[in-house]
Amino acid sequence: MLLDRLKDIRVVLASQSPRRKELLAALDIDFEVIVKSVDESVPSDIPNHQVAESLALKKLSVFDTEEFSSSLVIAADTVVVDSENQVLGKPVSEQTAFEVIKSLSGKPHHVYTGVAMAYAGKRVSFTEKTKVYFDSLTDEEIRYYIAKYKPLDKAGAYGIQEWIGRAAVISIEGSYENVMGLPTVRLYKELKKLIK
Repeated sequence: MLLDRLKDIRVVLASQSPRRKELLAALDIDFEVIVKSVDESVPSDIPNHQVAESLALKKLSVFDTEEFSSSLVIAADTVVVDSENQVLGKPVSEQTAFEVIKSLSGKPHHVYTGVAMAYAGKRVSFTEKTKVYFDSLTDEEIRYYIAKYKPLDKAGAYGIQEWIGRAAVISIEGSYENVMGLPTVRLYKELKKLIK
């Protein structure tokens, strides 16, 4: 079983996202968090659906050293793409967060999480996509959410596990955990292939 094999391997999560830590821990995998700074700019010719995976690969590349050569390193990034095909990263201010959520209100959007992993000289990466349908929100409701939940650290300016997910997400097509930031089912499947 994968969990038995992982007991003898140092597992590193290259993300300080509380959601990713929670989700990886929920898979009963023991890990440590190590985050290294990386330039998060993306070339303009990369298609929107590949941006998250491109960023995850960048985050993984800085662990390509002797110190981590026998470790399993997992890096991830999440982006939201609205109905106009615009990539929505983390908002820089409460006003930006308001504009982002307003643009998602009453429309569907896509959430892409890219995951990149390295172990014993092997490297694998993938992107998981989830379609999220938002109900319409009033300006007052959007301001309430931003004031109470401070979603400036979240792609698309919202966390599906928070009030807005209960009040505005009508339905999703795909993985709920993917919208939180780590597609656990796909991750577990890919880990089984990587750690043979």
